[in-house]
Parts: sequence; C-alpha cells; structure tokens
Amino acid sequence: MRLKGWNSAKRAAREERKKLSLPEILLWQELRKQPDGHYFRRQHAAGRYRLDFYCAKAQLCIEVDGEAHAFGERPERDAARDSWLATQGVTTLRIPATEVLGNLEGVVAHIIANVEARG
Repeated sequence: MRLKGWNSAKRAAREERKKLSLPEILLWQELRKQPDGHYFRRQHAAGRYRLDFYCAKAQLCIEVDGEAHAFGERPERDAARDSWLATQGVTTLRIPATEVLGNLEGVVAHIIANVEARG
C-alpha cells in the first residue's frame, strides 16, 4: 500500500525540507547515503501529516523529537498521529534529538535494525 499525502501536507513538506533542524540535517546526511541499501525520504507527506523521514519498503516513519515534543498538547498530537499511521500499516520510531547529536552512528544502526526487522 502506498502512503499518500494531502496536497496541503505535500506543500508544507516541501517547505520544511528547507528548514531542517541540526539533528535532522545530521541524520539526513547519513540516511541519504542509503545505508545497507535502504532508501529514505525526508519530510514525506502522509495524509495530513509530514514525516521527518520515511522508509516506504519497511513502512517505517522516523521522527526526530526535540524538547518541544514533551510539552503542551504535543504528546497528545504525536500519539494521535502515530495511531493514524499505525492504521495505515506504518510504525513510528521516535528518536530524541539529543541522541542524534550524541550518538549518530548508534542511531543509524538502530534505524537500520528496525528497517530490516520490518522488511
């Protein structure tokens, strides 16, 4: 099944590609190399949402979560989004931004292990 995004989400994803955070930039520099032959997309539109990174083959969404994800309504919004993605057959892997900054190699290995477990 192909995960499609709404037109508004596609436009927003295109804009967000220009505004990646430092952890997202660092992770993208590794994922764009197609580690172990796995292809990833960045800022992929899915329904009304934008996914930080997406591996279609494994139906795996990778989200880099900064501090903002722990405050206000963000936890509930993230849970609703993850739930919707699950109904589409997509698993969400949440990675703390601090982990990307402090252990990029380990984060990439963790992502690849999850991709291979799903695909």
